[in-house]
Amino acid sequence: MTLITHLTTEYRDNPLGLDITHPRLAWRLTTERAGARQTAYRVIAASQPELLRSEQPDVWDSGQVASDQSVHVVYAGAPLQSRQRVYWQVTVWDELGAISQSETAWFELGLFKADDWQAQWIGAAFAGGARSTFPVPYVRKHFSLPADVVTARLYVTALGVFECSLNGQTVGADVFAPGWTDYHKRVQYLTYDVTSLLQRGDNVLGAALGDGWAVGYLGWLHRQNYVDRPQLLAQLEVTLADGSTQTIVSDGSWLHQFGPITHSDFLAGEAYDARREIPGWDTSAFNSVGWLPVATFTHPEVRVVALNGPTVKRIQELAPVQVINRATMGRKRHLFDMGQNMVGRVRFKGAGKAGSTITIRFAEVLNADGSPYYTNLRSAHATDYYTFKGEGVEVWESQFTFHGFRYVEIEGDPGPVTAETITGIVLHSEMAQTGTFECSDPLLNQLQKNILWGQKGNFVDVPTDCPQRDERLGWTGDIQVFVRTAAFNMNVAGFMTKWAHDVTDAQNADGSVPAVVPYAADVPTDGGPAWADAAIICPWTIYLCYGDTRILEQSYATMARFMEFLLANSPRSRALRAGLGRLAGLRRLAVDQCQHAARPARHSVSRLRRQSDGANCGDPRQSGRRGALSAVV
Repeated sequence: MTLITHLTTEYRDNPLGLDITHPRLAWRLTTERAGARQTAYRVIAASQPELLRSEQPDVWDSGQVASDQSVHVVYAGAPLQSRQRVYWQVTVWDELGAISQSETAWFELGLFKADDWQAQWIGAAFAGGARSTFPVPYVRKHFSLPADVVTARLYVTALGVFECSLNGQTVGADVFAPGWTDYHKRVQYLTYDVTSLLQRGDNVLGAALGDGWAVGYLGWLHRQNYVDRPQLLAQLEVTLADGSTQTIVSDGSWLHQFGPITHSDFLAGEAYDARREIPGWDTSAFNSVGWLPVATFTHPEVRVVALNGPTVKRIQELAPVQVINRATMGRKRHLFDMGQNMVGRVRFKGAGKAGSTITIRFAEVLNADGSPYYTNLRSAHATDYYTFKGEGVEVWESQFTFHGFRYVEIEGDPGPVTAETITGIVLHSEMAQTGTFECSDPLLNQLQKNILWGQKGNFVDVPTDCPQRDERLGWTGDIQVFVRTAAFNMNVAGFMTKWAHDVTDAQNADGSVPAVVPYAADVPTDGGPAWADAAIICPWTIYLCYGDTRILEQSYATMARFMEFLLANSPRSRALRAGLGRLAGLRRLAVDQCQHAARPARHSVSRLRRQSDGANCGDPRQSGRRGALSAVV
């Protein structure tokens, strides 16, 4: 029996809020029969699932297509509109003529046009400074719905990071949304189905706003590199049972106040004072007297686009493998060994007197005397603080920060200490593991494990060089070396497609590509050899590994401008002396450069051509060639 499984749109399962006008569909055939293969397919799409069951597709019918293609099948139906949901299924013919039909999948479009947005940017009326942090603002909007809710969508983004709630319930499971882009040019919005969180009558939409990449410290720089305070853009669209619709938007009518998070920063850490909690602040029963009007802002130069790739999520939890009492000079200290160098944060469980504070620090290794080694953090404070409210056992997890660590040190009195006092929360962009490696040598197995954990820790929305010190930047040289390995370990197609857009945003007017993407000031605007080459190597590698031609189409102009920059600034280059007088096609030039760089040149070119003919990152038979070529490129 042949089954059609893993139906995806743009690498995602039933994605909500796409802004891609011709999304690509994919599926897999699952069978126990050796040699089974697809010989033809038919995709049908409709506005309602019932129309698929009755063979009456009103959106698209591809007809029977003689092809074995099952990935990157481009939607070619009626023009798609904002907010439209499309249901689809695929029928497959195999080599024996047998027919199999999939279950129904769907995708839903977001807001295509700028004038689809009615919301305004809002934020606190106050801001911190370039070297001084500021409390996290909580914003809220009370509204009433006169009828039962049929459907509701929340379109939301921030300059900074956000976590929304409706009637006291957290919206979604994304962390550090909307991710890092060049906020001067582009910010991503997310779409949530919040139908089940709304009710007839009074409702409250709330959001907590963290500094994130837009406001907080970046690398070794100061704060406020994009804006001076976190800002929210939110639009809630509700369809009611009586057929009417209501749209609730962020505007000057919202209120804000500051609460328990007294500061929050990716590099500095987070401080939480439980005595300042505001119970019920995001519910309709709450009395908002004393809350302040928000400020409104305009950013006409910033494009608001859908987030079409993976988001950061809580991926797994780790329990400490050892707890060490390190009390010194009458000061209580406890060291928790998580048994694994990880990236994320911790969940703390303990009890203390009201107003007492514990300090939580993070380290990757220990000094010879068993104390945590913090020197490698450089200027990153990387410290969390928790102040007790004194009401029995208290549980806390930081919200808008992350750390790179194996060891967690608690200084102060957290109450009775057990292995449950600290739980490690692993955070990274959501990517399925697709490759494994195991052999008879334990050392090699550990090496592969380290590589995989290193990828997890450095794929927190952008591919970075390190997750712990005062840097954490998207160094282009690091990812161009690692991208092929990354694609073996995990499905990074969506992750790298998003980053390819970041490269386009970061490219300079002369065609050069900076050393870090998204670009951060005080880093060379021209990355130079190996670093800037990521603009070509990374999209090309994703094409080789996933057969993704669209990333080449979308990156081609960026790649060509970069090659023109090289030609304009390298008039005496070896490639030109070898007879290449002008740009005669991007791929031909890439081959010639590889031919010149490798010795013997003829061997290098044949290797590149073999990979161009369909080499797959997941095929272990190609691993030797891939490694050699990566070194050449």
